[in-house]
Amino acid sequence: QSTLRQVLENTENTQRQYNLRNQAVALGWSTEQLRVIDSDLGKSGAERDRDGFQQLITDVSLGRAGIVMGLEVSRLARNSMDWHRLLELCALSETLILDEEGLYDPAHFNDRLLLGMKGTLSEAELHILRARLQGGARHKARRGELKLPLPVGLVYDAHDRPILDPDQQVQKAIRLVFETFARTGSAGAIVRWFRRHGLHFPRRLRHGVRKGEVVWGVLGHGRVLQVLHNPRYAGAFVFGRTRTRPTLDGRVRIQHLPRDQWQVLLTENHPGYISWETFETNQRILLDNAQARGADRQSAPGEGPALLQGLVLCGRCGDRMTVRYTQVGRQLTPQYVCQRRGIETAQAICQFIPGAAIDQAVGRLLLETLSPVQIEVTLAVQREVQNRLAEADALRWQQVERARYEADLAQRYFLRVDPDNRFVAATLEATWNEKLRMLQEAQRDYERHRQQDSQVLGESTEQAIRALASDVPKLWQDPRTSHRDRKRLVRLLLEDVTLLKETPLTVHIRFKGGATHTLKLPRPLSAWQLRQTPQSVIDMIDSLLNELTDRQVAHQLNTQGVKSGSGQAFTARIVAKIRRRYGLKNRYDRLRQAGKLTPQEIAKELDIDITTLKLWRQAGRLQAHVYNDKGECLYEPLGADRPVKYAWQRAQRQRAGTHL
Repeated sequence: QSTLRQVLENTENTQRQYNLRNQAVALGWSTEQLRVIDSDLGKSGAERDRDGFQQLITDVSLGRAGIVMGLEVSRLARNSMDWHRLLELCALSETLILDEEGLYDPAHFNDRLLLGMKGTLSEAELHILRARLQGGARHKARRGELKLPLPVGLVYDAHDRPILDPDQQVQKAIRLVFETFARTGSAGAIVRWFRRHGLHFPRRLRHGVRKGEVVWGVLGHGRVLQVLHNPRYAGAFVFGRTRTRPTLDGRVRIQHLPRDQWQVLLTENHPGYISWETFETNQRILLDNAQARGADRQSAPGEGPALLQGLVLCGRCGDRMTVRYTQVGRQLTPQYVCQRRGIETAQAICQFIPGAAIDQAVGRLLLETLSPVQIEVTLAVQREVQNRLAEADALRWQQVERARYEADLAQRYFLRVDPDNRFVAATLEATWNEKLRMLQEAQRDYERHRQQDSQVLGESTEQAIRALASDVPKLWQDPRTSHRDRKRLVRLLLEDVTLLKETPLTVHIRFKGGATHTLKLPRPLSAWQLRQTPQSVIDMIDSLLNELTDRQVAHQLNTQGVKSGSGQAFTARIVAKIRRRYGLKNRYDRLRQAGKLTPQEIAKELDIDITTLKLWRQAGRLQAHVYNDKGECLYEPLGADRPVKYAWQRAQRQRAGTHL
């Protein structure tokens, strides 16, 4: 039996199979020699992973079997490879095969030929059955009437037509996913938004005792992608989006097909949460954000300040460059890094380019590009698009004509019926009303699309577009404009940007439509160069050291609002570090070079001790210069008015009437 349902319902056929034991006993085998293999009940003969069949093959190949019996022995395997392998092994081990029609010896050519034909016919029969079932399903799918499992948020009504889930909470959760994606353009941003606000997302159980029940749980990234990629939410009926292929290990591989290979695609087939145009727009955004497209990948615009995030290509290897951020002061500075091959091969990265100057140059170029000349070109392209939309309008009008024909046909059927036959008349009248409703919907859709798509640009609209050339710079420079909005504006204009780190730095810009532009920029400074103290500050420190100590120099710089290369306030330690790094003389060496004396030298010359020297300095008898933050001093050399030893003490005593 091929399925478990057949095992439960076709009990008579199963009993006939077990009765083959009696036939084997009648042919001379004892009961102890019989072996019944029924572990494959409920599995199709086309499956490869069948333990019972593998056991049969093993016993035959080892010569343990004398005869293989079955009602239809060709049902042992529904594929030619397994069936002919069994025949080959039976021929080598001299094993007979028996079914209801006769006894066969695979070692004889005629018997083996007949068994081979039976196996081929059995495989063909399975193909014909499958083709009939699939053909019927495809025929019903072309009309959009095939009943397929619906995603959460859609249910079938009493007439098996898809409608929106009556649960308003489910509808609101799904609409919130699409609204958030329209605002952020990122599936990951949707997950973060739901998690940040503590929201859950519905899921319909497909198996188990609670099958069909809606449960709520945490929204994951994979779940968001399923919702965004599912065309049923756009009101479209789709059939044949995937293709299954068996693998060598007996499993089935599911392959997702591109849209041009879908068997059936019927837009506006049932109510949806978004329009088909919005669905296609979402697919283009997701394609740009895809993580597995190699050099063609573009990531979603994030919150960081990197203007060209996801658009930068390496000019050396062609891979897409990623973004890193470094903290400079209170600002994040972008760095564009080509590291994909370096990570995979454990080699040095290809290019590492600071991106602040590049972003500024590209931003200025974009503002210059949005000139009145480019606006005129945009208007010309818009008029060409209007011509294409007129062709689509003609196709939509054909759909209205078809709906009108069906309504007229339903009217004629209703008018021909006998009015006294109320049951038939009521059915035909309901059909006529339904066709009239469909005609009205088709006309409303046609008018709505005509107003949206076939609108000719008026003079006021053109003036508004031309005013965009002056409005965009204001919007760009507005501090309230977020980094994400600037990036989304850049993506409307640029296809990609290629960077080549050389002298000077080469920036190749490719616009939407194929236009290119090349910028030559000074090679950006490295991280340590960006944090380097400017030369003007070094010169200021060198000048201040002639009169001030390290701490006094730091205080003076901070008073004037000067910052270090890393954006920090100056300290004595930073001043000392800069002084040593750039070879500036400290204040001690400057004073010694100017001829100033140490305390030991001047005390020796005056023949006094250090304590007396400090007292004389405090009394103003000696001129001293502080050379460090500890208060240590160097002294001016002694001149003609040099102080006399003990002269000050003698004068004090004389005034007091005391003599030495």
